[in-house]
Amino acid sequence: MVEATVWYDGACPLCLREIALMQRLDRQGAIDFVNVADPVTRCPNARNRLLERFHALENGQMLSGAAAFAAMWRAIPLLRPLGLLAQNHIFLSLLVLLYLRFLAVRPAFQRLFQKGRAI
Repeated sequence: MVEATVWYDGACPLCLREIALMQRLDRQGAIDFVNVADPVTRCPNARNRLLERFHALENGQMLSGAAAFAAMWRAIPLLRPLGLLAQNHIFLSLLVLLYLRFLAVRPAFQRLFQKGRAI
């Protein structure tokens, strides 16, 4: 049973690594992973908007950024405690701050992973 749908940037080497890890952890197939970079993919929002930030659909609600990561974590048993913790407003606010800082350096990380010089 699919608990969440996640849209990811399949053209981003960093994103591909992260989604590959999440797919391995999602042993129950609770997440429908959708590659937004694939031109045949039907998108619920404008494609460029889905590529700018991480998005997930949980219980009929579209989430983005840190809240979307938390939704994905809630669907994976190993990460579920972290996802549940993110339902706390204070903890989610901290995750949002971290996510926004990550977005600022994401292009640099993408270049590193694209060139094969990943950490």
